[in-house]
Amino acid sequence: MTVSEKNRRIDYIELNVGDLARSRDFYGSAFGWTFKDYGPTYCEFSDGRLTGGFTTGGAANPGGPLVILYAADLADIQSRIEAAGGKIVKPIFDFPGGRRFHFEDPDGYELAVWSDK
Repeated sequence: MTVSEKNRRIDYIELNVGDLARSRDFYGSAFGWTFKDYGPTYCEFSDGRLTGGFTTGGAANPGGPLVILYAADLADIQSRIEAAGGKIVKPIFDFPGGRRFHFEDPDGYELAVWSDK
């Protein structure tokens, strides 16, 4: 998929979990997902089509996975979000793979946007 094909689309889902090993065991056994560890607090999963992550960096929030969208230009999409009435709740930060930020939509739902640039 080219950058333009994935630009501004849901790209990744992240779930806060209480125990990475337990989550890997459950989703691996139940669904056949595969995993890649990124240290003691983060694990990426793949269902063969979509990737996402498990993190112990926050409290488990059943019913509230973090939806992550991709944008080629973080500054542009941040401006668009703010102009549309969104609120930045976690400024742009680096992570192993790119940069991202979190925002709340007008109803208070938290989402994130990432870029590999």
